[in-house]
Amino acid sequence: MTFASAAPGLAAELADLVNRVYAEAEKGLWVGDTARTTESEMASLVDAGQIAVARSSGRLVGAIRIQQLDDNTGEFGMLVAAPEERGTGLGRDLVTFAEAWARERGLSRLQLELLVPQTWTHPVKNFLRAWYTRIGYQVVRTDDFGEAFPQLAPHLACPCDFLIFHKNL
Repeated sequence: MTFASAAPGLAAELADLVNRVYAEAEKGLWVGDTARTTESEMASLVDAGQIAVARSSGRLVGAIRIQQLDDNTGEFGMLVAAPEERGTGLGRDLVTFAEAWARERGLSRLQLELLVPQTWTHPVKNFLRAWYTRIGYQVVRTDDFGEAFPQLAPHLACPCDFLIFHKNL
């Protein structure tokens, strides 16, 4: 794992991977073909030094966004592994990379957010909640997605919450 640096085509490659993975992982949560990210957003995140990538034989196979929220807390999100890499430990390796990054900065906690439907059980979100819990993350609160992101709420196909997880490092 390494932090991404601007390279021709990287932002488009990242946006494609994130959007492909999230299209399946958030199926039924969004109206129509709502994309998770754009090439310009990914370019901005790469420029800000917030995207770490995993490659296999030169091919992009995973990515994670990492940022510092405050003096004590870091956050990761946009965790993606190419579908053919699932079950290989790549996701855990990306999270481990984020945790090491946070520790190196003297942060004592890492946070993540998980979008979940309020009125039904989403199988991928259920899997992720259990997986995050197994690797040491605990839900510390639930936020209403529509209140947190009013500009995105109209694109939701159903009411959703954010589960906010923390892990003490």
